[in-house]
Amino acid sequence: MLVSMKAMLNAAYQAHYAVGQFNINNLEWVTTVLMTAKEMRSPAILGVSGGTIKHMLGFKTIYQVVKEGMEYLEIDVPIALHLDHGQSYESCIAAIQAGFSSVRFDGSHLPFDENLAITKRVTDYAHKRGVSVEAELGTIAGSEDGIVNSQVIYADPQQCLTLVKETSVDCLAAALGSTHGLYKGKAKLGFDEMAHIAQLIKIPLVLHGGTGISNEDMCHAIKLGTAKINVNTENMYAWCLEVKRLFAQQGDKAISDPRKVINQGLKPVAEKIKERMTLFGSANRY
Repeated sequence: MLVSMKAMLNAAYQAHYAVGQFNINNLEWVTTVLMTAKEMRSPAILGVSGGTIKHMLGFKTIYQVVKEGMEYLEIDVPIALHLDHGQSYESCIAAIQAGFSSVRFDGSHLPFDENLAITKRVTDYAHKRGVSVEAELGTIAGSEDGIVNSQVIYADPQQCLTLVKETSVDCLAAALGSTHGLYKGKAKLGFDEMAHIAQLIKIPLVLHGGTGISNEDMCHAIKLGTAKINVNTENMYAWCLEVKRLFAQQGDKAISDPRKVINQGLKPVAEKIKERMTLFGSANRY
């Protein structure tokens, strides 16, 4: 059964560990994340971006794939199906109506008052249906799923406090120096700002752009109140490298079964997810 992020993130927040969000891209990717979570006895969040919605034929199809997959694989650890980068009130509502157990309204590109108003509407609708909501403030640089930002704009602490108080969101993605995609150089997180915001809002923080952040910095962020960490680029990159290696290894030998290619590419992805679950401290929690 799918669950909202609320209970799993609150448990992580109280015990100072984090739950990973691992974006899905197809049926095999869903299977890999689910089976890895089961093996590691870890909660997991399946992230669904705008590109994936189109690629996997819409919210309803994605929900059915995950729901039926969990039943078929006998998944017995907490799993949330989360809309990542919900760009409008309508998209968040559509995901909830399709069966998603969690949504993120990303109003960070909007004026604060508009972001606040829409976040409140989404949260009011979602909470009546047992669905968790993630909000976002500030600007996370980089590119993800066609969304491009050229620079980091740190979240304003007072805006964070106002948004949390007036909307009762379940977690907050406050931009504090992380970047979507592959980093050029070392990531520089604003730990002083993170600590300040964490003390103000007293709900789980979310760290986006987990790829490229050092293990030490991730652990530091968790200690300061980060209870959800999004990891995507490194998994997609690992898949591409493995498939490239497979074709180079095969040479002129015919590769005629795409299922084997897809699943071979996912082997290093599963290992990376295991490493993240261990690092985040979410393994063996259930």
